Amino acid sequence: MLLIYGATGYTGRLACQHAKDSNLTFQIAGRTQSTLQELSASLGIPHRVFDLQNIADNLRDVSVLLNCAGPFPVTAGPLVDACMSSGVHYLDISADIDSYRTVELKNEDAKRAGVMLLPGCGGSVAMLGCLTAYVVEHARSVKSIDVALRISGSMSRGSALSAARSVTAQVLNRVDGELVQADTGNTCNFDFDNDEGMVSCFPVTLPDLITLYHSTGVRNIRAFLHVAGNVLPSGDLSGMPDGPDTEERDANPYVASAVVEDEDGIGKRGVLHMVNGYTFTAIASVEAAKRVLAGKAEPGFQTPVQMFGGRFVESVPGSQLSMM
Repeated sequence: MLLIYGATGYTGRLACQHAKDSNLTFQIAGRTQSTLQELSASLGIPHRVFDLQNIADNLRDVSVLLNCAGPFPVTAGPLVDACMSSGVHYLDISADIDSYRTVELKNEDAKRAGVMLLPGCGGSVAMLGCLTAYVVEHARSVKSIDVALRISGSMSRGSALSAARSVTAQVLNRVDGELVQADTGNTCNFDFDNDEGMVSCFPVTLPDLITLYHSTGVRNIRAFLHVAGNVLPSGDLSGMPDGPDTEERDANPYVASAVVEDEDGIGKRGVLHMVNGYTFTAIASVEAAKRVLAGKAEPGFQTPVQMFGGRFVESVPGSQLSMM
């Protein structure tokens, strides 16, 4: 059975609705009785209440846990440990590199436990991992990978709070296999194949610096972001709405771009057009959980593209890969 933890958060609710629409058998969980009870009643799905100190007893009949509860650097460690001790495969939707570092360090323990750790089964890790795999298929060899996301539309309150906490965090690149501090002024131009031409993107620290290295072995990786419109909020974030409504999400699709260069500096470029990131994450994470429930799992730290292949993004309607 699938258990969705953090079900009452903005993306958690979207994931629950997709699971319900897919006729998937699942239950929901979290830390607050009142909000869980309300969501449980609206979905007609059983719920269970537990915090991060009382996890294992609530996993006895669970085979897959999908963690949608942030902040992920806080929730991932305890939930992963409980999953390993209970023989439960762990999935999450984290976009925070620190939680991936936590999961990466538990790789060998997870292998011994026969448990898969699959962080980022939605979001940039699924998007950029699949896009990069697609471009690599067309490359003669690979020396470096540059990836970029073009995002638009408003953030959820949870995403905004997470972004605010990480504003002063250093920007990292993968250089010769190591994560090193990057120059924040080192922008890069990308073509998102959307009639805007080449646009400037600023460097960011994405968990893809870990997952792309894990799945490709390429030792030089950089990540960038292009923000269209007023995406990044300011001021008092506590009064923000939970997140964009369906109409706003539909009006603000995301695009990803990847550039793969070989030893001679010859590059191959590809793009991924898709739905809004929140919609994508909700659908992709549930689609990943369905595959794991069906037996698609390998012990240890894995990535979506390793487990499901580069075409996994096409399980999300509206996703289209293409070379440029």
